[in-house]
Amino acid sequence: MGKYFGTDGFRGEANVQLTADHAYRTGRFLGWYFSEIKRRSGDKERAKIVIGKDTRRSGYTLEYGLVAGLTASGADAYILHVTTTPSVAYIARVDKFDCGIMISASHNPYFDNGIKLINSQGEKMEDSVLEKIEEFLDGNETLPFATRENIGRSVDYVSGRNRYIGHLISLGIFSFRGFKIGLDCANGSSWYIAKCVFEALGAETYLINTEPDGLNINRNAGSTHIEGLQKSVKEKHLDIGFAYDGDADRCLCVDENGDTVTGDQILYIMAKYMKETGELSNDTVATTVMSNFGLYKAFDKEGIKYVKTPVGDKYVHEYMVKHNCRLGGEQSGHIIFSKYSTTGDGILTSLKVMEAVIAKKSALSKLCKPLKLYPQLLVNLSVSDKEKPLADKDVKTAVKEVEEKLGAGGRVLLRASGTERLIRLMIESADGQLNSSCAEHIISVMENKGYMIR
Repeated sequence: MGKYFGTDGFRGEANVQLTADHAYRTGRFLGWYFSEIKRRSGDKERAKIVIGKDTRRSGYTLEYGLVAGLTASGADAYILHVTTTPSVAYIARVDKFDCGIMISASHNPYFDNGIKLINSQGEKMEDSVLEKIEEFLDGNETLPFATRENIGRSVDYVSGRNRYIGHLISLGIFSFRGFKIGLDCANGSSWYIAKCVFEALGAETYLINTEPDGLNINRNAGSTHIEGLQKSVKEKHLDIGFAYDGDADRCLCVDENGDTVTGDQILYIMAKYMKETGELSNDTVATTVMSNFGLYKAFDKEGIKYVKTPVGDKYVHEYMVKHNCRLGGEQSGHIIFSKYSTTGDGILTSLKVMEAVIAKKSALSKLCKPLKLYPQLLVNLSVSDKEKPLADKDVKTAVKEVEEKLGAGGRVLLRASGTERLIRLMIESADGQLNSSCAEHIISVMENKGYMIR
């Protein structure tokens, strides 16, 4: 990870770690960089960059900063307005943009924001370009301003968002008529799009958290607070529910009984279904090191192969591209269907889960039933520094002690978050009480060393 750009973009508290000046200078560099590529190749077309944002109030500040920088450097900025991260990736690819930008901090609270950069293929921007941007942000280099007819312009491009909605609708191969479906849009990017898609396919929808005010994105809502959707599904006797995060690149489900269906369970359902239909190329699923032991045991039973990548949908996608893999994802709900998308897409994941439910003529709970997940304890630890605790010899010793205690039937993972000032601790074994005691041991060592923020 660089100084500014982590595993999921440049993220921080708006107007503190991430300011309008950062946005302007990022726009200045991108506008100049892609204009230079065109000039050197003899392409006389102006550089084009498409921008989307979620519902955070600070999104306006960053959007206008980016537009000012891009146009000052001679690029045209196409504005999608409030939309999802996967829609920006889709439009960047199919409409042949030089670059896509999503303004979002995903599942973070409203006061954070972020700048995610997407290349012309709809994939996360190459590290080599991010490194150049960081050098420019920290340096004293000046870039030439475009003048006269070479100055860029901004273009209202809401039609691109509407085309993405049409794309999603086209992927629904079955009618949803007769299904009562709950949607938790986290007061974020999906608040308008998800309703349009599901109702176009015939579903009777029941929406919650669809009144964004700029300050309530992810607040007790969406995939990180799924209890609201669970309550809605049970009280309204719905057939199924889907919960998204702030920029709708994640999806978790709630079955007809009100039970949560995690990313690992979605991977199991879809891998099994896609193998039956011949869509699971190489019979292989790309997972991350956070996926549950139970998932791998279930895959072994079904004759489905799997690989484990580092945490981050970026790494999952890189493996999938390299090895022609059709399905991959994370426990958190980033699920990638590479035939249709280059990134995690929460609404697309919902559509594919519905496809499996309808094709198998089965309730979601029954599709999950053969998968037995191990008890897994996940703890987010607020720290002042993400690197020092991981290098501390006493913390390392505590982790080693836990590994010995868990033995071959369990595991521990302590890692720095790529998107927040957190260290994430995961303990997994067949014994939930053992998981808790092991977590307490590591946390107590970190507290005694003064790494924790209360």
